[in-house]
Amino acid sequence: MNSDEEKIGSMQSAVDMQIIGDNISDIAEFTIDKYEFRNDNTLSSDVREKAAARIEEALWERVNELNLLRKQYLAGLFSLADEKLSEVVDKRE
Repeated sequence: MNSDEEKIGSMQSAVDMQIIGDNISDIAEFTIDKYEFRNDNTLSSDVREKAAARIEEALWERVNELNLLRKQYLAGLFSLADEKLSEVVDKRE
């Protein structure tokens, strides 16, 4: 692992995963409630649990994809910073 990767890994995320988890659970529950309201149908506890689990799993996958994109974006920032530093240093020499 190079020093950029180490720094990227150690950079604090502006995202609180506890809050994300709470929001994901809220989204799942709201989506199920909305379905029941729109369809005038009450789902069984078993169906609600399975639906919530499937929704939450899909949303967590999306969060993980965003975390990977964040790391890629940060790597791009480090590359750009290296490039700009080289431009300044090269002009000075």
